[in-house]
Amino acid sequence: MTPIDAYRDPSLSVDQRVEDLLGRMTLAEKAGQMLQLDARRDLKDAVTGKLAGSILHASPERMLEAIDLAARTRLGIPLITAEDCIHGHGFWPGATVFPTQLALAASWDPALAERVARVTAVEVSATGIHWTFSPVLCITRDLRWGRVDETFGEDPYLIGEFGAAMIRGYQGAGLTDPTAILATAKHFAGYSETQGGRDASEADLSPRKLRSWFLPPFERAAKEGCRVFMLGYQSIDGVPITANKWLLNDVLKDEWGFTGTLVTDWDNVGRMVWEQKVCADDVEAATVSVRSGNDLIMTTPGFFEGVQAAVARGLLSEAEVDAAVRRILRVKFELGLFEDPRAPDAARQAAVIGHPDHAALNLEVARRSLVLLRNDGTLPLGAEPTTVAIIGPNADDPQSQLGDWAGASGQVDWMPDGQPRELIETVLDGFRAVAPEGWTITTARGADIERLVPDPAGEFYPDGQPRPPISRPAQADPALIAEAVETARAADYAVVVLGDTVALTGESRSTATLELQGGQVALLEALAATGTPTVVVLINSKPLVLPPAALNAAAIVQAFNPGMRGGRAIAELLLGLIEPSGRMPLSAARHAGQQPIYYNQIRGQHGNRYADLTQDPLFAFGEGLSYTTIEYSDLTVHTPSVTPDGVVRASVTLANTGTRPALETVQAYVSDLVTSVTWASRELKAYRQVQVPPGERVTVEIEVAAADCTLVTADGRRVVEAGDFDLLVGPDSRRKNLLRAGFHIS
Repeated sequence: MTPIDAYRDPSLSVDQRVEDLLGRMTLAEKAGQMLQLDARRDLKDAVTGKLAGSILHASPERMLEAIDLAARTRLGIPLITAEDCIHGHGFWPGATVFPTQLALAASWDPALAERVARVTAVEVSATGIHWTFSPVLCITRDLRWGRVDETFGEDPYLIGEFGAAMIRGYQGAGLTDPTAILATAKHFAGYSETQGGRDASEADLSPRKLRSWFLPPFERAAKEGCRVFMLGYQSIDGVPITANKWLLNDVLKDEWGFTGTLVTDWDNVGRMVWEQKVCADDVEAATVSVRSGNDLIMTTPGFFEGVQAAVARGLLSEAEVDAAVRRILRVKFELGLFEDPRAPDAARQAAVIGHPDHAALNLEVARRSLVLLRNDGTLPLGAEPTTVAIIGPNADDPQSQLGDWAGASGQVDWMPDGQPRELIETVLDGFRAVAPEGWTITTARGADIERLVPDPAGEFYPDGQPRPPISRPAQADPALIAEAVETARAADYAVVVLGDTVALTGESRSTATLELQGGQVALLEALAATGTPTVVVLINSKPLVLPPAALNAAAIVQAFNPGMRGGRAIAELLLGLIEPSGRMPLSAARHAGQQPIYYNQIRGQHGNRYADLTQDPLFAFGEGLSYTTIEYSDLTVHTPSVTPDGVVRASVTLANTGTRPALETVQAYVSDLVTSVTWASRELKAYRQVQVPPGERVTVEIEVAAADCTLVTADGRRVVEAGDFDLLVGPDSRRKNLLRAGFHIS
């Protein structure tokens, strides 16, 4: 082995190989390694012209071309390839598309999330992708925000649990595992604190507020070994996240010890010039982004020349560029890409993509994600031969069932029709497949949700990205409603499947309202007048405001976007073939004007209602029903006084007073009774899922570490303050449903 080949020698340490390669690179090659470019554009220019170190959105056909182009560059540095595999490999035809993060969070089962991420990694890694932009660790704050479906809900603790599980699943046994892919903790940080629910707006956050609620899930991700962090789009106190040295360097890298790679979101560096207008040109933007701690610059081609010019003018030192390039090269060596670029593997794809075991897991996740919110006893549907009318715009709409980041959602151009129809089971499909022999399943659409029209601002954004069409509410169609009414009248039950569409969710797709769009309310009102017992099923990206015709229905099931097998899972639930076990991972509003409606609000406001409306949510965080009744009693704290390093131990008794089994999610909240700064009224600190057989009593042990009973002081320190606390235990976050027992931290 000659010295010139040292960086190719796998017997050397990663640090030795990084330093050897870095020492051979020109400034242009270093600048290129810091670029992640869109493979849908001029791929040859990206890889051989701008020497890009990473690509994203490479179609299956272009992946091999990109790998070959990189191998023929002067130093042969392999590409690292990335994709938005948010809930499965949504942009690979035939891959397993799971329920969205929000739906997955409704299971309250992080172990299930880890299995989902592991299966996703196995499928993704076979296609030549090394890196997924997941999990999303943003905290839902305003339900109008377009990206609620990508979150795990509104609670930092629950988000941290799910995020850590997904990271473990994606990264597997370590980056040398050929089925491992890089996980990405995003969007760092505070991106979801919007103005009016609008995407990527100024986030009104202090450092203390960041530390209190938004940073804990990310700190958990860093401790879990997440190898990539991605920035948000927003600014905080006038400073774009891309330029926030305190957050990127002081907190993430210095305080938390993060040694992985930091990537911007889409054209963040360019946006500082053309959108946020805090930099005059690409040279200044490149200088600011490198100085602030960014490593990999996503889809800002002007960075290539800009960073070289910044060094030439003395605005940046080459050593500052080297620091970023080291982090990028390190992860490539850790993945073993110099020995094996992990190209698409047709044999592995045939073996793993859409494997029956993966489809079975998808069905299991879909079942666990469903939340029964109302039930007057109509569900489960009767055992006698019955006619069921499956009605509504989402009753047989496969792509709406998948939600965002799934082929038809518009982010890529090689899957205009979305995932193959035959792989998706809609609610109509599900009833036809699992209804008992002798039952009759009828159907009518009843209403349309929207009409898509071109954006009047033009076909493209200033950065060249295509603008998505605008969703306009469809008019109620008397003919469709009449057909649905006739179908419902002839049936014993009507299952009405409503919600939203992929055009009403995602980046730049926040909504001004939360109401059901198009002809859906008119359809509900007409069906209510028939007198046929009606079950409302909501397949949507986020909780919606429901009209009286929905709230007065016999039952309400929240499905969010339940993935490829979601329709079968819904049919099984309504027929009583499975038990409802999902719980809300966020609160639902009665009216959009209640925003924000999350449960862990800061104490101190006057009163507990508006003059014209309650402040109570329509459905609360943690809420969900079973097909039985569970009674809580005898909450006992066994360690009434603990030290800050101790553990609060308690127990509670559950009694199943019904005739069906239940998987109960026992939730434990803590309220610090007197605090040195204003703080949340209660916070989730632990939960347990337990099986409770019919007619039986179960004692559930609960443990809460005193070290988790923290707050953030006025000067930004997270501490445990001595004093009295309440342990609140029950089936959801509503105070009236929580048993209370006190404890003291000395």
